[in-house]
Amino acid sequence: MDPVVLAVAAVAVLVGTVLQRVSGTGVGLVLAPGLTLLFGPLQGVMLTNLTTPISAFLIMLSVRRLVEWRHAAVIVATALPGVALGAWLSTVLFHGVLSLVVGSVVLLGLGVAVFAERLPEVSRRVGVVPAGFLGGFFNAVAGIAAPAMVVYSRMTRWDQARFAATMQPVFLCIGIGSLVGKLVGGASVGTPGELVVILPGLLVLVVIGIGLGAWLDHRVSKAAASRLAIGLAGVGGALTIVKGLTAVLG
Repeated sequence: MDPVVLAVAAVAVLVGTVLQRVSGTGVGLVLAPGLTLLFGPLQGVMLTNLTTPISAFLIMLSVRRLVEWRHAAVIVATALPGVALGAWLSTVLFHGVLSLVVGSVVLLGLGVAVFAERLPEVSRRVGVVPAGFLGGFFNAVAGIAAPAMVVYSRMTRWDQARFAATMQPVFLCIGIGSLVGKLVGGASVGTPGELVVILPGLLVLVVIGIGLGAWLDHRVSKAAASRLAIGLAGVGGALTIVKGLTAVLG
């Protein structure tokens, strides 16, 4: 891999993890479009699927007392069919079309963040199956489960702190599932030599990002961090759509 590309990717992972810790905005929302632009839609999303479980596991350790474990298990169970479908589509779609999907899901996620507060209330029993399925599908195909999960949390009036905590084991499981599904389908996130660098590098970057985010948490407003995350995701999503259109029309 090009050292310059790796350096830019490292900065993207670090920034995404810091913003996740400070603002609560999903790390995938920031990472997926950036890594897609750098590595292409399949490998970019796979790298996002690799990063998200690491981040989720480390954050889960600090919020485990707030996790609703039974609820998390139900969401994961309903997400698995969506993960399987999304992983399969990721390995068969033309890369230009896949870039369009990734960019569109990112922009959809931003729209959801704006209008989620206006959604009507539903019971968990009604909402969990479609939310889980769509979250798993979006995570596998675009690296972003947050939009479906945010809609579910708003419509079921889920306490924000418990929702954020419970999402960590959910993101951990569906991230691993998305990655494994693509590997089974014949995709590769990197050569063995590259993985020797990628895996320890991701772990170090995520740990640094979470630590830096914890330090900044009381020094930077969550609103400012959220605006930055949304801005970066919006630019990345738009550029990913342009890249996809160029590939499809070219």
